[in-house]
Amino acid sequence: MTTTYPLRTITAHEIDAWARMVTTTYGQDWREGGLRGAARSLEPGRTIAAFDGPEIVGGASIYGRLLTVPGGAAPVAGITLVAVLPTHRRRGILTAMMREQLTGLHEAGGEPIAALNAAQATIYGRFGYGVASHVAQIRGDKRFMALRPGTDPGEGTIRLLGREDARPLLEKVYERAREGAVGWVDRAEKYWQARLADGEGAREGGTALRYAVHREPSGEATGYALYRSMPDLVRVIEVAATSRQSYAALWRFLIELDGHTELAYDGAVDEPLTHLLADPRAARTTLMDNLWVRLVDIGRALSARRYATGLDVVVEVRDTFCPWNAGRHRLTADGDTVTCERTRARADLRVTAAELGAAYLGGTTLASLAAAGRVEELRPGAVTTTSRAFHGDRAPFHPSGWAFPAF
Repeated sequence: MTTTYPLRTITAHEIDAWARMVTTTYGQDWREGGLRGAARSLEPGRTIAAFDGPEIVGGASIYGRLLTVPGGAAPVAGITLVAVLPTHRRRGILTAMMREQLTGLHEAGGEPIAALNAAQATIYGRFGYGVASHVAQIRGDKRFMALRPGTDPGEGTIRLLGREDARPLLEKVYERAREGAVGWVDRAEKYWQARLADGEGAREGGTALRYAVHREPSGEATGYALYRSMPDLVRVIEVAATSRQSYAALWRFLIELDGHTELAYDGAVDEPLTHLLADPRAARTTLMDNLWVRLVDIGRALSARRYATGLDVVVEVRDTFCPWNAGRHRLTADGDTVTCERTRARADLRVTAAELGAAYLGGTTLASLAAAGRVEELRPGAVTTTSRAFHGDRAPFHPSGWAFPAF
C-alpha cells in the first residue's frame, strides 16, 4: 500500500536528524563531528526530506556545479545522498523525491542537467537517468609495472608537500585540467575541503593523505597525485596533469614507491596509464558505471554542448517522468552554432530520455544503444550520423562524488 509522506526542504537545525537518517540508511555509524561536516557541504535550501510525522525517513540533496561537457561547460544539478530508511522502502518515497527534484528544477528554470553516482545500477533508469560514463577500476602488480622504454617524464621534479602548501597548487592544476576533461566538475572552497577531508573514517586503514606535486624547472605546477599507503598497497585517490610529461612522471613516482606490491586507482576508461606500461597485463581493469545523466530540459541541455560533426536531426523523445520533454526536437549543429527546438517535422530517431542522457557526454554511443534495441531509427543512416556527432575524442570520466560530508 502506498502512503503519502510529506516532502519539504530542511532547515539548518534539521541537518543533524537528516544526516543521521542518511548514515542509518547506508549502514554507517553516526560519528560526533559529522554534523559540522554535513553543515559545511549541504545546501539546506536544496535538500529535501520525507517525513513520517516528525521523523525524517528519506531525503535527497542537490549540489549546484559546473560540468565539463564536449566543447564547453554546463550547469548541472549534482544529485547526492539519496536515502530512504529501510523501514520505509517500497512506499513510493524515492519516486516522489525524484519527481520533486526534477519538477522543481524545471519550474524554476534551474540546471538543465542532473547527474549522480548510483549506489545500485537498477534504480535510476526508471527516472530517466542513463549511464553516461564508466570508471576503470585499475589494479596493478607494481613489480611488473615499469614504464615503456623511451617514455618521456620531462625535466620536472616531484615533491611531497603538506596540505596547506599543496592546496593552492592543486587548485590551479585542477582548474586547468578540467577545462578539457569531460565529466569533471568545478570545485569551490567547500568542495575542496570535502575532497581533502582526512579523518580516520576516510582513511580505511591507510595513512594520512599524501600530496605529491609535480613542478616544471620554471616552478610552475603541472600535475599532482593524491594517495594513501596501505598494507602492501598504494591507493591512488586522484591524479591530475596538464602535460603528458607530468602525467608520466607522476605515475613513475607512484609505481616506484617502496614498501608496496599492489596499486589501486579508479580512472577513465581510456586512461593513458595502461599505454605507458612495458607490460600492459601488469594492470588489470574492471569497468563499472560512473556518472548517470538526466536531461531535465532537453532543448537547453543539447544546446549547451558541441558536436564532433555537423548535424541536422529530428529526435522524438519519450519521457513519461518529465512530460515537458516529450515530443519532437530538431537538433542542428554547425561548429559553435547549436540549436535545439521543438518541431512538427517527421522524426529521424525515437529515444527515451534515458538514452539521451547516456549519450550526452559522448561516451556511451547511440549506435551501441541502437544495437541493443534502445534507439529506434526512423530514417536510414540517422543512427550512424547522430552517434558520430555525439561521440567525443576522449572517454568522459567523473573523478569524484559531488561532495564528501564527513559523516
